Amino acid sequence: MRILVTVKHVPDLQSNRSFTDGTVTRTAEDGSMNELDEHAVEAALQLVEEAGEGEVYALTMGGPDAVSAVRKALQLGAHHAIHVSDEAIAGSDVFGTAMVIGAAVRKVHAETPLDMVITGMAALDGLTSMFPTALAAELDWSQLTLASGLSVAGGEATIVRHLPDARETVAAPLPAVVSVTDEANKPRYPNFKLIMAARKAEVPVWTLEDLGIDAALVGGDAARATVVDASERPPRENRRQVTDKGEGGRELAEFLIEKGLA
Repeated sequence: MRILVTVKHVPDLQSNRSFTDGTVTRTAEDGSMNELDEHAVEAALQLVEEAGEGEVYALTMGGPDAVSAVRKALQLGAHHAIHVSDEAIAGSDVFGTAMVIGAAVRKVHAETPLDMVITGMAALDGLTSMFPTALAAELDWSQLTLASGLSVAGGEATIVRHLPDARETVAAPLPAVVSVTDEANKPRYPNFKLIMAARKAEVPVWTLEDLGIDAALVGGDAARATVVDASERPPRENRRQVTDKGEGGRELAEFLIEKGLA
């Protein structure tokens, strides 16, 4: 069982967001591996452990700071790490990202056939959830998205998907692209030995030239959507503060009635 997991370096959710040249500002001090991707790493590790053999590749795309995402995956137990980095990639939208990562997946697949690519359900900096589908289309592989449970048998991947009013079980032949939700598992904690090994691990860096991609096809200039303007959210005005002296519930109810909310 050989699985590649995509992981992303994202800004801290608790930090103040800002934009630089139309893209989210990213710094080494403010960022970490996307929390939802930890579930993807865990799903891959569990499948390899259940199979009794195999390898997990962690792949990220981004500037120099993005390497910390794959190092975190190594700390969790991934066996190999790959960092795709090129200045021309900056500003890529989901389609450009899928093109680059798709090329990297094909490069790994050509060297050592993969059974599956697993992603998180979304990246917490964008929350579009579009990447898994775009990657499956780029690779022309089966896609199984938003999995709350995942198993593999007989050359097929089977997922359980929880919907608001239904529970689906869907299967597709391998190789496949699978995205998992935060219900799929509980990520393990890294152990000290893996933390130390991840610090020293050599992470190969692939450029667009290594992947055979024309730089004109990706990056901000090729993106189908751009940020025209961004500004801080204005402070709330006309706020009414009530100190509860025993009648807080009544005053809240009257306020909701007054505003037509009850």
